[in-house]
Amino acid sequence: MRGASRPVRGGRWAGDGGEPELGLVLAAGGGGHDDDLEFGVAVGARFVPIDVTDDASVAAAAADVAEHEGRIDVLINNAGVHGPTGDPGALTAADARAVFDVNVIGVVRVTGAFLPLLRRSADPVIINVSSGMGSLALTHDPGRPESHVIAPLYTASKAALTMLTTQYAKGLTDIRVNAADPGYTATDLNGHTGPQTVAEGTDAIVALATEAPGAGTGRFVSRDGEPAWS
Repeated sequence: MRGASRPVRGGRWAGDGGEPELGLVLAAGGGGHDDDLEFGVAVGARFVPIDVTDDASVAAAAADVAEHEGRIDVLINNAGVHGPTGDPGALTAADARAVFDVNVIGVVRVTGAFLPLLRRSADPVIINVSSGMGSLALTHDPGRPESHVIAPLYTASKAALTMLTTQYAKGLTDIRVNAADPGYTATDLNGHTGPQTVAEGTDAIVALATEAPGAGTGRFVSRDGEPAWS
């Protein structure tokens, strides 16, 4: 699970809410600070530092997991940055590059590096953490909070990520690939303004991670079901 330490801290992990336990829980977040290491120990995970924008860092993380665990069963691409909000006229190419390098290109970079380890699993799963902010349906529905936010690069990157997920699902027929919408959750990303708890925000992710073999692929799933995103 990459990008894990900040978004899910204070939440829950598969297995602690009555769900089936995963054979391996791996926290692979950036930084390597003492609190990240302590967090990994607290949830029974081995901490592996990774910078999803750096090819060498991603390759090193994959090599580390190959050496210590030998395989992964579930890859959760969870790293994300928000980028500028408000007037799109003020955006720069550098702004766009910074957001897409983490939210989209980082997913491509990490997924490619970890594919050999996923294919050693009997039931490999990839979960890309997308957002209702990338849904045309939800961002045009005045009754939804997604429709009241102007975050051009974040929304565009999440729309791209959901489509990328469907293409991976079509192309990687030996791996179950789905996108999760955590919902409007109180995290550092939104200044803790979301009405959902972090635990509630992990519902869709944990459900996808613990589904039985043969469950669907190419889906966009929230804790309330499968919202429209076209």
